[in-house]
Amino acid sequence: MTPKHLPWHLKSLRDWRWALVIAFTSGLGMGLTPAPVNAWLLAWGALAPLWLLTQVHAPKMALLLGAAWGVGYHGAAISWITGIHPMTWLGVPWLASLAIAAFCWIAITLWGAALVAVWAWAMALYRLTGSPKTSTWARVLVGVALWCGLEWIWSQSPLWWTSLSYTQSPHNLAILHLGQLSGPLTVTAALVLINGLVAEVVSTKGRWQGMGWVVIVLVSLHILGFGLYSQPLDQPPATALKVGIIQGNIPNEIKLYSEGGRRALEGYTSGYRALAEQGVEAVLTPETALPFLWTSSSATYSSFRRAILEQGVVAWVGAIGQQGKNITNSLFTITGQGEIFSRYDKVNLVPVGEYIPFQRWLGGLIERLSPLDAHLVPGSPNQTFDTPFGQAITGICYDSAFAEHFRRQTAAGGEFLLSASNNAHYSSAMPAQHHAQDVMRAIESDRWAVRATNTGYSGIVDPHGNTHWLSGLNTYQIHADRIYRRHTQTPYVRWGDWLTPLLSVLAIGTCVMKRAGWREQ
Repeated sequence: MTPKHLPWHLKSLRDWRWALVIAFTSGLGMGLTPAPVNAWLLAWGALAPLWLLTQVHAPKMALLLGAAWGVGYHGAAISWITGIHPMTWLGVPWLASLAIAAFCWIAITLWGAALVAVWAWAMALYRLTGSPKTSTWARVLVGVALWCGLEWIWSQSPLWWTSLSYTQSPHNLAILHLGQLSGPLTVTAALVLINGLVAEVVSTKGRWQGMGWVVIVLVSLHILGFGLYSQPLDQPPATALKVGIIQGNIPNEIKLYSEGGRRALEGYTSGYRALAEQGVEAVLTPETALPFLWTSSSATYSSFRRAILEQGVVAWVGAIGQQGKNITNSLFTITGQGEIFSRYDKVNLVPVGEYIPFQRWLGGLIERLSPLDAHLVPGSPNQTFDTPFGQAITGICYDSAFAEHFRRQTAAGGEFLLSASNNAHYSSAMPAQHHAQDVMRAIESDRWAVRATNTGYSGIVDPHGNTHWLSGLNTYQIHADRIYRRHTQTPYVRWGDWLTPLLSVLAIGTCVMKRAGWREQ
């Protein structure tokens, strides 16, 4: 659309100042959709204003508008990261701690905003480089494919959390079940599709007639998801497993010091004994619940291991592992005889928090500044986690954001999901979003999930995403519940994300035909 061909109701959008306000505000609205605000209904329209703006502005301006929208969305959604301040307990001065928190927030926000900016720029460019007769469905197809492709690229990076898909978790379980078809980007595609249709309808004269199509598509998507949600869960008694969870509630301020170690041993030992008396078959502890190196020799004299020997109940223990001269953030399966049965090492480490990016260039400097000889290293992406009850699907903290990590383990034979996290060093919004991520992983893999965190939220989630139990925040809690081992394979588990490549091929074909049609005119 050129300025002189704009409908009257879109001409006001040409003012760049007004356009920036609209872009940022609508992005901020999308930022209110994830947990803990959970205004998830807004996600079905909060992208439409930006889509509309790409139709009335040149590509360079669209780039800026996309960045403004992305800052609003990602900045609001990820604002919990500022909860790492203050870090005075680590010896970091108050002002330096504030600067570090602000830098992390701004850097992650701008990384997400950059991808939205690219999308908006490309959509504006697409409008200018083809026939004015391009159909609504062609434009929507290109917009959906482009957004999903950019999210896929983003998910391959170490900074990945705020996919549009998680805006619907944990409440819109019907639409989240679309993730069983082709993963979380299926949910993202549904959201972008509806937003694109809304924007296209608003930009045309036949708005009311077109809105009928929007409603039909929206209802159809939810009906499809509800059909998957309504499938009965096959739960034979022979597949039941009674598990216990301990939420230790050890503040980060003391966790790595002698007081924290003492409280951890006391709390997890007493919790383990109490759960064993309730007849559980296994107990799950959070990430680094016992913050020391766990080896057969180092754990020999701990009260927790003595409790295991007395009770004979399997324990999944979050502790520190060793890999050569380096250390790992690990989850151990400890048998009733006190022996290490299996070990999982965290794969997706938190940049800066758990490893130094660009270690090759910055490593020497860090080593000179640090008294530690060991470095935290990631585990192999191809790990499996065997237990006396069958193979488990395992993630530690940040792993929860990476759907492919869980898909691969499920395809390899995982029967139930174990998630161990700390979460103590962020604001209260982070535990809510972390729970929402694990709800999505449970649905996509069609598995029961057991979540143990240090300070909350711990929980039990069934394969349909229903939360059967959820702990409180900043409290010591134990809980016993029953889950069921499963062997089903959803289309996503079998074939991975097949939708994004399909959309990309269709979109490229559309662009080629559009270009050819333009040249013939």
